[in-house]
Amino acid sequence: MDLIFDFLVQVQASSNYLARWDVVLALLVGSVGGVIIGAIPGVGPAVAIAILLPATFSMDPIVGLTVLLGIYGSSMYGGSIPAILINTPGTAVNALTTYDGFPMTTRGEARRALSLAYSSSFFGGVFSVMCLIFFAPVLAKVAPMFGSREIFLAALLGIVLVVTAHRRHTLIAAAMACFGIWLNTIGLHSASYSKRYTFDQSWLSGGVNLIVVVLGLFALSQAFTLLHGDDDKVRLTKLKGSFFQGFRELARHPRIAGVSASFGVIMGMIPGVGEFTAQFMSYTYAQKSSKRPEDFGHGSSEGLIAAETANNAVPAAAMVPLLALGIPGEALTAMMLSVFYVHNVIPGPQLFQNEMDFVVALYLALLILNVLVVIFLLVATNQLIKVVKIPNRFLGVCVLILSFVGVYSLRNSFTDCILAAGFGIFGFVMKRMQLPVVPIVLGMVLGGIMEVKLRSAMARVKTPLDFIDRPIAAILFGMIVLVLILHFRRVWLDYKERKTDEWQTSHASTSFAAILSRRRNYILTERGKKVRGKRKTFSRRLTDRR
Repeated sequence: MDLIFDFLVQVQASSNYLARWDVVLALLVGSVGGVIIGAIPGVGPAVAIAILLPATFSMDPIVGLTVLLGIYGSSMYGGSIPAILINTPGTAVNALTTYDGFPMTTRGEARRALSLAYSSSFFGGVFSVMCLIFFAPVLAKVAPMFGSREIFLAALLGIVLVVTAHRRHTLIAAAMACFGIWLNTIGLHSASYSKRYTFDQSWLSGGVNLIVVVLGLFALSQAFTLLHGDDDKVRLTKLKGSFFQGFRELARHPRIAGVSASFGVIMGMIPGVGEFTAQFMSYTYAQKSSKRPEDFGHGSSEGLIAAETANNAVPAAAMVPLLALGIPGEALTAMMLSVFYVHNVIPGPQLFQNEMDFVVALYLALLILNVLVVIFLLVATNQLIKVVKIPNRFLGVCVLILSFVGVYSLRNSFTDCILAAGFGIFGFVMKRMQLPVVPIVLGMVLGGIMEVKLRSAMARVKTPLDFIDRPIAAILFGMIVLVLILHFRRVWLDYKERKTDEWQTSHASTSFAAILSRRRNYILTERGKKVRGKRKTFSRRLTDRR
C-alpha cells in the first residue's frame, strides 16, 4: 500500500511537467510525426531520430525525449499502414504484419485489418506503459543495489546479448561491437588527458562523436539506399466505413492480446532482444494455441493481433534498462542516451532516487502519446495513406540534405561531415551485404560505460572473485555464462544439422549415389549383417571346392 500511495504522489508531482506548453507541443509533434514517418516505407524511426538528435540538444530533457519517444513508439502504428495496404512494411518491425495484413486486403478487408492493427497496437502500448508505471516504485528500491561492478557486468551482458542475437552473423556482430568500443576510445582520455589512437592528427583529439556515427550509419546509408533504388508504382485501396470495429474484435481475443503484450514487455527489458523476438514468440504462441492455425499467413486476425500487440509493447519496456542502469538495449535508446548526457542528467540508480518525478512524467507522456496516435489515425487514415506514394529518390535527397545539416550543426565542423559520409558509405555496404551495424552504436555507448565502471570497480577488487562476491554481481555473471553456453550449444547443433544436410545432398545428387546410400544403410542393419555372413560362408565353400 505504501508503494501505491507513493506512486500516486509521484503522478501528481509529475503532472507539472506535462502541463507545460512545450511538452504538449512535443507530444503532438512526436505522435503525428512518428505516424507519418512510419507510414513512409524506407525512412523509419532510426533515420528520423538520428536527424532530430542535434535539434533536441537545445531543448529541455523532458521535451526532447518526449519528441524522440513519440517518434519511436508511434512509427510502429504508421508502419502497419503500407504493410497492410501494399505489402511493404513501413518500418522493419512491421514485416510480420504483412503475413496476415495484406491477405486481408486482397480479400477486400483492408479497413478491418487497419482497425485491428490500430487497436492491437494501442492495447500493447498502454499495457506496457501501465506495467512500467506500477513497476517504477519497485525499480526505485532495486536500482540503488547496483554499484560499479553490477553496472559493468550488466553492460557486458548487454553486449553479449546483442552479439548472440545476430544468429549466423555472430562473429561479424562481435567484430562490429569491438569496432564500436574502439571508436569510443579515440581522443583525449577524460581522466589522464592522454591521447589515444589519434596518430598525431589534431582533428582526432576531440574523439569520434556518437551522433556523427549514428547519422552516417542510419540516415546517410538509408539515403544512399533510397537514391540507388527505383521508384515504386503504388496502387492504393479505397477505405470506407468506421475504424472502431477493431476494438470490438480485439475484445474477443483477450488471451492472445494479453500474452503478446507480456512477451513485448519482457523482451523489451532485455538488452539486444527487442521487437523481432517478441513478435515471433507471440506469433508462434498464437498459432499453436489457435483453433484455426491453418489461417495464419493467409489473413488470420489472431496473427495480426499477436504481431502488432507485441511490437508496440516494446518501446516503453526498452526504457527500463536505460533509465534504471543507464544501459541502452538497442540503437534507438542509445541515441536517446546522448540527450541525457548533453543535459547532465545521468540515467542510473540515482535517477530513480533523485528524479522520480521526471521518470514518471516520461511514462505518462508515453501513455498520452498512445491515445493521441489512435485519435489521429481514426480521423486521418484516408488522408495519411497518400504518403506511401512519395517517390523514393525524393525522400533520399531530403534525408541526405537534412543529415548533413544535422551533422554540421553539431560542432560546425566540415571534418564531421566527411566522417559521417564515410560511415554512411560503410553502412550502405553493410546493408547491401545484409550485415548488422547496430552493434557498432551499442559498442560505442556501452564501451564507454564499461570503461568508466571498470576503472571505478577495480579500486575495491583484490582478487578476480571479489568482482562477483555480491549477489547481484554473481547473478549477472551467471547470466553471462548461461547465455554463452546456450549460444555455443546452438552453434554446435546448427553445425551438426548443416553437416547432415550436406551429406544428404551429396548422396542424393544422383540416382546411383542414392542406391549406394540405401545399400550401405541396409548392410549396417542386423538383417544385413546376417545376409553378408551367409554370403561369406557360401563364397568359402565355392573356394574350397575349387
